[in-house]
Amino acid sequence: MPHFDSPLRLDFFQESLFQCAREFGWNLRAWAVLANHYHFVAASSSDPQTLRKFLGKLHMQTAKQLNLLDSTPERKVWFQFWESRITFERSYLARLNYVHHNPAQHGVVPLAEDYKWCSASWFAHNAPPAFVNAVKSFKIDRVHVPDDF
Repeated sequence: MPHFDSPLRLDFFQESLFQCAREFGWNLRAWAVLANHYHFVAASSSDPQTLRKFLGKLHMQTAKQLNLLDSTPERKVWFQFWESRITFERSYLARLNYVHHNPAQHGVVPLAEDYKWCSASWFAHNAPPAFVNAVKSFKIDRVHVPDDF
């Protein structure tokens, strides 16, 4: 069952993602929040070990709220997550493109830029045009991440 099946719930999760990223010193570079999963690319100027704390808080606070909304106390909402440390520039650029276009890839919208809970529009309007073009030039079919949702 998708947990984020309404604009209100998508807004809630996206804002929780932003808040937890700020709290733990992570700078989001790309994000996509869909009804049944999410992706993000982020960088930390501090200790990268804080990622687990960041995700722990994000999952705890969103699970509590979802369980309250659905009157399902103690339900397990989050089951797993995958993380990757991206060390090569080409991998980073391809992953940015992948995350920006994830809603379109899953058929949620024809153009990811039209999806409110994704960074594609923000990126297109705020990043230098040359960087936007460079990121868009990377093929996303070669990015291998768990995404069969």
